[in-house]
Amino acid sequence: MDDFKEFDNFVADNIKKLGQSEECKQLSKEWLSATGALNYSFNFQWMGMPVLQQPVDLIAMQELIWNIKPDLIIETGVARGGSVIFYASMLEMMQIEGDVLGIDIDIRAHNFGRIMQHPMKKRITLLEGSSTSDRIIDKVKAVAENKERVLVVFDSNHSHEHVLKELELYTPFVSKGSYCVVFDTIVEDLADSNDYSDRPWGKGNNPKTAVWEFLKNNSDFVIDTELEGKLQTTICTDGFLKRIA
Repeated sequence: MDDFKEFDNFVADNIKKLGQSEECKQLSKEWLSATGALNYSFNFQWMGMPVLQQPVDLIAMQELIWNIKPDLIIETGVARGGSVIFYASMLEMMQIEGDVLGIDIDIRAHNFGRIMQHPMKKRITLLEGSSTSDRIIDKVKAVAENKERVLVVFDSNHSHEHVLKELELYTPFVSKGSYCVVFDTIVEDLADSNDYSDRPWGKGNNPKTAVWEFLKNNSDFVIDTELEGKLQTTICTDGFLKRIA
């Protein structure tokens, strides 16, 4: 296929078929369940930092960053730092004038040190504290002031209450056409086969249930099901929320 339009049409049709395939959905669920029990997503690094994500979700984030060209990416949940490094490096590689704001209730000293010593540190600001606290929200407002294209990512506390609060507080920052991406919504899908007894979330209490609750009263956002169908093994099922108004 030499013609770009012809190839794009082929891909679009392919994605549609994948999204409609119940067999693929079930196989993806089984694969995520089996590999999740073995901490598969812990296996990868980005530019020397543990990234703790599914590779397909990183590809999706790369596509979103390229299309949106955000001048600010906000992520709640820094963990070991690989994600903020990944987002910063995408902005750098794509020559987008943008920055990354990472927020975590506990940024451990060794993780903070590695991030601040990384070549991508020049694009990163870290805030320590609860993502839903008034103090942190005030600081986020100051950073986001005058930013035209903002992309938001949630990957911190995965309880329904916390994620719903994050959705209420952070979606106003998301610019039209951009996204709020909610990670680990897959908990709702895998709760019957995976043990979450050591976590304060599980079936009926997780990021996906928070998304469902949020969308009941927020028509400015829709779930990008096409992106999910493309990825198949994403942990963000129902979690790619596009701002349409």
